[in-house]
Amino acid sequence: MTPPALVLVAHGTRSTKGVQMIAALAEAVSKELDAGVSGPGTEEKPWVRTAFVDVLGPSPAEVLRDLAAPSGESVPAVVVPAFLASGYHVYQDVPREVSESAHPATVVTPAMGPDPALAGIMKMRLRAAGWTPGDAVVFAAAGSSDARARQDVRRAAALLAERLGTGVRIAYVATGAPRVPEVVAELRAAGARRVFVASYLLAHGLFQQRLHEAGADGVAEPIGVHPAVVRLIAERYRVAVRETVRAR
Repeated sequence: MTPPALVLVAHGTRSTKGVQMIAALAEAVSKELDAGVSGPGTEEKPWVRTAFVDVLGPSPAEVLRDLAAPSGESVPAVVVPAFLASGYHVYQDVPREVSESAHPATVVTPAMGPDPALAGIMKMRLRAAGWTPGDAVVFAAAGSSDARARQDVRRAAALLAERLGTGVRIAYVATGAPRVPEVVAELRAAGARRVFVASYLLAHGLFQQRLHEAGADGVAEPIGVHPAVVRLIAERYRVAVRETVRAR
């Protein structure tokens, strides 16, 4: 029996590094999922596919329509949105793509973030960039016009602040205010000796480059492919599969 496929849905990017990162993440998740994820006696590993909701393809609908076992039957699917906050893409694009696919058995999980595991990675990335206790921290997110996404960013920032044991200032790279350079300047004006930017971005690209131009003393790497991210996505999948089995 073919177990449900995992469809990892990300925001499209023109960055080669960003595309490579999503591919590497999918490969790592595939390795993480063992043979027994869908129940006793299962010998096949679940398929892991990637899809994008903007800029490039394939789209989630295209991937879902392509999920067919050798027998010709459609393979059940678990869609995991690889987003750090749930905004328009998660609430509108993903459900629309699932509906357009006409796939008969699809479950959509919550987005990746916010999550304590991501806060732990961000703390590690900050330390690697040179941050030490006492340095000011700007929590830098891409931004969204969706109030629900902004609430997720606030939750994520609170999780990081708890991990660091100090307050953090939220700022945005592309959509929303205040912007990252503005907050960096405000912290300096308020007397901060050193200012570091914590990147709440998944991969390298234009937005990450903008963080390096914001005037901070150091910029943490994006969250990227990390064992904790891989485990988080795999667990989203496993929970969805278990709930589907119970529902049956």
